[in-house]
Amino acid sequence: MRKRPPDLDGLAPSSLQLPPGGWSTVLDCLCDRFAAVPRPAWLDRMARGRVVDDQGRRITPDTPFVVGLEVHYYREVAEESTIPFEEVVLHADEHLLVADKPHFLPVTPAGVHVHETLLGRLIRRTGNPDLVPLHRIDRDTAGLVLFSTNPDSRARYHGLFRERRIEKRYEAIAPALPDVTLPLLRSSRIVAGEPFFRMRETQGPANSETRIDVVARGEPHWRYALTPITGRKHQLRVHMDALGAPIANDGMYPALCHRTAGDYSAPLQLLAKRLSFVDPLTGLVRSFASELRLEH
Repeated sequence: MRKRPPDLDGLAPSSLQLPPGGWSTVLDCLCDRFAAVPRPAWLDRMARGRVVDDQGRRITPDTPFVVGLEVHYYREVAEESTIPFEEVVLHADEHLLVADKPHFLPVTPAGVHVHETLLGRLIRRTGNPDLVPLHRIDRDTAGLVLFSTNPDSRARYHGLFRERRIEKRYEAIAPALPDVTLPLLRSSRIVAGEPFFRMRETQGPANSETRIDVVARGEPHWRYALTPITGRKHQLRVHMDALGAPIANDGMYPALCHRTAGDYSAPLQLLAKRLSFVDPLTGLVRSFASELRLEH
């Protein structure tokens, strides 16, 4: 029977099923497969027991290569910086946890962020390795993230998002749109752009939809209420930019601006403000609101 490798410091292992090849050891395969990770780094991970097989047994530098072997390893980033903002747990029960995420903190490991993630922090805080985010928001976006705490009920809550039975409301600060009649429903086709992590609108059948309204009018910015009907990557940012009102401090739309590592000034003025749904287990209406506020 396969053993699930344990989480370490709130981080679940990554997995690789060894592909066909002429390597003599697992180490040789890993070095070729992940060229960006130097051989000494793999040796160090193995020495600390951070590379194991599907039985939880340590992989060593001499472990022979076997096609199909399941190898589990724990990602590491040298000198990972601490993100100096704290999340807040707004609610926790036997099925759900609701967190208020600060700007700049990723939800799950990505790129140079491995331990400094909302998921990792919450697993370390609660001691619950079964925590799983039920949806995602961008690292640049602040606000509510809903987690499943119980594998037995997880599918029921995942269904809320898959079947669009949960209402997500965002707030954004962006330039005024005096010539646009609000509220409006923005529908468009969003596809991958250049570079690959940016999105763009294009001709064709719509695959994205957002309700846009104004909450308060100021000078020169307005506060908007954004309700995504669909969940395309960067959908709210792309739709606001397409209307001529890119969200304040957006470093991707309309133009890509590279931020220096450790620069936490000028956070994106986008907040996941409210989540509302009928609980699939109890039938009761539940609603959660972020306690964070945008700067403008």
